[in-house]
Amino acid sequence: LASCSDDKTAKVWDTDAGELLHDMREHKKEIYTLKWAPVAPLLATASFDATVKLWDVETGRCVRTLNQHRDAVYSVAFSPDGKLIASGSSPEGMLNIWEAQSGKLIKQYKGGGGIFDVSWDREGRRVAACFGEPKNVVAVVDMDVRM
Repeated sequence: LASCSDDKTAKVWDTDAGELLHDMREHKKEIYTLKWAPVAPLLATASFDATVKLWDVETGRCVRTLNQHRDAVYSVAFSPDGKLIASGSSPEGMLNIWEAQSGKLIKQYKGGGGIFDVSWDREGRRVAACFGEPKNVVAVVDMDVRM
């Protein structure tokens, strides 16, 4: 089990033993959300410090920082195969697509209003981004990136 908090930490827990395994403390501001990778022992955290960090959940160490956002990152999601990561920020309204392995930024999409959620379709071919004010829309982006 993993949790994140306004105290700038993410934690990984052993729920069977009721023990804290890792207390991960590299973000500079609150962590808004986190997501487990579907295939690797990785956890992604999205923070108000405008970064996404990737953590090795076996060691508790940060293995990569994705830092091309200018504003708070509210959402992060791994593609179903774990090869790509989508992240969305607010109020800048930027959807970034990253290679999970290298951390390379491979696509950027600018929308109207802040992004508060991103989600991949089952096949990993499309990303939905939920934009807030002023437009309040869900944009679906077709990905022409295949690994």
